[in-house]
Amino acid sequence: MKGQTNAGSANKWGNRLNLELILILLGILFIAANLRAPITSVGPVINEISDSLSLSPAFVGLLTAIPLISFALLSAFAPRVARKTGLERLLLYSLMVLALGLFTRSVGNVPLLFIGAALIGAAITVGNVLMPAYIKKTFPNKVGIVTGMYLVSMNLTSALAAGFSIRIGQVSGMGWQGSIGIWGILAVVSLFIWYPQVKKSPVITAQGKRTSSKALWKSSLAWNIAVFMGLQSLLFYCLAAWLPTILQSWGMSPDRSGWMLSFIQMAQLPIMLIGPILAARMKDQISLVWVTFILLMLGLAGIIFGKTSFVIPSVISIGISLGLAFTLAMMFMVLRTKTTSESAELSGMSQTVGYIIAACGPPVFGALFSLSNNWYVPLALLVVSAILLLVVGLTSAKNRYLSE
Repeated sequence: MKGQTNAGSANKWGNRLNLELILILLGILFIAANLRAPITSVGPVINEISDSLSLSPAFVGLLTAIPLISFALLSAFAPRVARKTGLERLLLYSLMVLALGLFTRSVGNVPLLFIGAALIGAAITVGNVLMPAYIKKTFPNKVGIVTGMYLVSMNLTSALAAGFSIRIGQVSGMGWQGSIGIWGILAVVSLFIWYPQVKKSPVITAQGKRTSSKALWKSSLAWNIAVFMGLQSLLFYCLAAWLPTILQSWGMSPDRSGWMLSFIQMAQLPIMLIGPILAARMKDQISLVWVTFILLMLGLAGIIFGKTSFVIPSVISIGISLGLAFTLAMMFMVLRTKTTSESAELSGMSQTVGYIIAACGPPVFGALFSLSNNWYVPLALLVVSAILLLVVGLTSAKNRYLSE
């Protein structure tokens, strides 16, 4: 009887642990679902927003860049705040700010459009910076698998946001305001799903020996990872902001052009699930960096020289490449550090520097088009960025740690 009682208790404890892990994973997936959709939903309706509010191409590009500027300005502070409030609690606060920003941005006037974009950027910054560290802390032996699930969730909703953006506005009868405002509902739902983690662990801070900020900013490896993060983000956000517009100018319908951006997102999904597992098992990731570069150049060449003729294989190639690049950027923050604290600090630095680079992309892309009156000059910016991505990626992919 005693043995049966012990077995029953163990079984209940095991079931409880499994339920807790499921809730944690569900919370991670829902937070991830909020980290790109609020931005990719904008690209397909940029022309509607521009016409409705009489915005110039440079200002429209700035709308997409504002969240990236927030990433750049706030990323270094997220780990510091998390050490005082706890990772879980700060992530909860970020969801509150995100919901507020999404509803504010969709009101329909210029000041609130940009204020909402800034709030969205601030909120997403927290998830971007802290989630890799939270995964490293909570699932130290399953980093590759959980990171893969996290990235798939992020990019699945991102793809759906891009593909259905125009349709959502039409069905809701609210136009572009409905297209970009509906994601506030997802943020509110995510609040309730994540809350049990805060209630259970109100103050669980990033653990482990901290890396000196000065040492981090002097590390050539950290700088290479940061620039890699920035270049892959610049490539993605330039395409998210401008690819639908480019394709529309070449004769493609607005609805179909939005789906081309969605195809980029969909193509990322398999590689974002498999990529972290592969990267975690490899001694170094140099071969993955080369695959990223080759596929990216093939996709860009297809768009530049083929326009809409080869657009589907081109965007799929770009999607696989950028999916792998983003996977590597996230994994470098984990694989090149020894502790949760180091991972959070590197994540903060990488995203500060990275998003300063990325934030320049959409407005510069738009300005280059305004100056040249053709798309080939701004697309050349993406080709140069791809070459630089290869250079810093090969250095970041070597098997070593920041502290070595």
